[in-house]
Amino acid sequence: MKAPGAARAALAGLEAVEAVGRGAIGGFVSLTVLAPDGAVHDLGVQRGGARAMLAEPQLAALAEARLAVLMSSAPDRPEPLSQFTPGAADAGLMTGHRLPNMPGLNGTPPNLVALQALREGLSPAQAIDRALADAPDLDAGLIAMTSSGELAIGNSASVAERPDIGEALVVEPGLSIAVLHNSILPHEALADLAVSAIHDTLAPLDAWSGSGSAIGLSVRPGPRKRALLLHADRGTPLAFEAEGEEWRRPEWEGCPVRRGDPVIAAEQVVGYVVQEAYCILRGGTVTQARGDHHLTWTRSEAT
Repeated sequence: MKAPGAARAALAGLEAVEAVGRGAIGGFVSLTVLAPDGAVHDLGVQRGGARAMLAEPQLAALAEARLAVLMSSAPDRPEPLSQFTPGAADAGLMTGHRLPNMPGLNGTPPNLVALQALREGLSPAQAIDRALADAPDLDAGLIAMTSSGELAIGNSASVAERPDIGEALVVEPGLSIAVLHNSILPHEALADLAVSAIHDTLAPLDAWSGSGSAIGLSVRPGPRKRALLLHADRGTPLAFEAEGEEWRRPEWEGCPVRRGDPVIAAEQVVGYVVQEAYCILRGGTVTQARGDHHLTWTRSEAT
């Protein structure tokens, strides 16, 4: 994948899959990154999956890398584990699933065939085609990424026929993610889960820059449908603004503001609500909350 903090984000995707999946998971991890200075770094663990890799002291040194690949499965794979995720500064990075490290018809593993094709200037899709197209029985699927972050995925014909595979390929501004998997169940949603976990790691929707309690806040009528008002000088919650007479009834329950509603200070929009609170109101004032009574907001744009 290509992203700021790519190694940690990729491991977050694996960690999410391990949390719900069963099968060939939670064992070895081979992680390879291409650092900003062009150096290729390899880390590996034989057991423990993402959690074991996240505990590796050397992982912190890879935090600045924007290009990373990993491969993971059951434990105790042949050493060096970097054979599953080879890379080169003048070519890019390779990963995949099944056995991309085993020699093909010409005696060279398909992941190294594709890596050499990247070195020769072929696109990732062309590189995978060179490695797999003429060998339909190869037990391999490949993810190829250039040193600029261009990605492609592909399975051999025999792997593509498996009933338990999944894949995802996401390309967005500044972010590229590719996932291939097999032998992990339930298989239908795992690739999307990994992608979602990566997104959440890079840009969590619950990130906030301000917080305060809803207890004691009153709900005022005003020109806005819903808004959280702050003290202009202290930046702490002052009141809610919401249309609808129900908020000022003797008894009412609900969320006077919702995620994405504006946060107002001195009649200026200074942020947007992130975390709502399920409020119990009496005569238009919040007296209790069901669950967490804290509100949070961020100064970034609403999402």
